[in-house]
Amino acid sequence: MTALNPGPNLYNDRAIAPVLFHLAFPVANIPDTKRYYIEGLGCHLGRESPNSAILNLYGHQLVAHVSRETLTPQNGIYPRHFGLVFTQERDWQDLVNRVERQNLGFHQAPRRRFVGEPLDHHTAFLEDPFHNLLEFKYYFHAEAIFGLRGDRRIGDAQGDAQAAAEVPKGQC
Repeated sequence: MTALNPGPNLYNDRAIAPVLFHLAFPVANIPDTKRYYIEGLGCHLGRESPNSAILNLYGHQLVAHVSRETLTPQNGIYPRHFGLVFTQERDWQDLVNRVERQNLGFHQAPRRRFVGEPLDHHTAFLEDPFHNLLEFKYYFHAEAIFGLRGDRRIGDAQGDAQAAAEVPKGQC
């Protein structure tokens, strides 16, 4: 049993890994949260109250909490977004296809970055109805997920040099 192959324990049709990631995030209301995350992305609903909902996103726990504060978009994708790194390209593509079928829209359309390099990966950004940004990735070389420490390129900080290495969705 490994983190990538958690074994036979199942909960809501998803395998339970030995350690789960938990993220709490703000929303304006629970009905829109359920529409986006359950109907749209395919999360499974756990416990629910009028002010919170627990969601299973590919075996990880998201907790949506109703905020009394006004939720506004941030400028750009940094510093805050969350998401998943898929270990199988097909799983990444399945999620992209689901987003398209559900008409969720992309904050940044699916694209491929660093083509032909060790950091080569697919990425797509979504924005939920509450301005939370989600990123979904698939790396062609698994060592890029946590390794390749000598390569200092992280995010879009490289500007024009990085943009030249990107390929639009239709050319992935």
